Amino acid sequence: MYLDPDNHVVKLCAQGMDIEGKPEEASKLFTQAWNEAINDFERFIAAHYIARHQKSVADKLKWDETALHLAQEIKNNDVSGAFPSLYLNIAKCYEDLGDVENAEKNYQSALSFTDKLSDDGYGNMIRGGILNGIKRLKSLSENRCNSHYLI
Repeated sequence: MYLDPDNHVVKLCAQGMDIEGKPEEASKLFTQAWNEAINDFERFIAAHYIARHQKSVADKLKWDETALHLAQEIKNNDVSGAFPSLYLNIAKCYEDLGDVENAEKNYQSALSFTDKLSDDGYGNMIRGGILNGIKRLKSLSENRCNSHYLI
């Protein structure tokens, strides 16, 4: 996915990423990017970074879902490579919230978009995250099934 380095929102998010060690200051820049975004693509970028700095899983999920919905509204292939990561983030939130059904659904959605990932370190990291999430849910499901035999 191409990000124009001269885009104002992209610049704000890049500045925020540069200071992520200072989460409150980074969050201010990401929120400023959201407030100054003028189209779905800019709002998608800002929402993605805002999600990273939420204090609760429920708030992170809200912003991850916002980023996904905005990405779905963008009518070109520029964002297609982001779908695996977006669905992965949402799946992990649902997993952390104990909602196995929605976690599984979103891990499968993430998996269905892996053909959009590049064959590099980033793509491999996202693929690994998806496969590890699916494995964790499978293990959880098997443990629940096995616990019924103890009764």
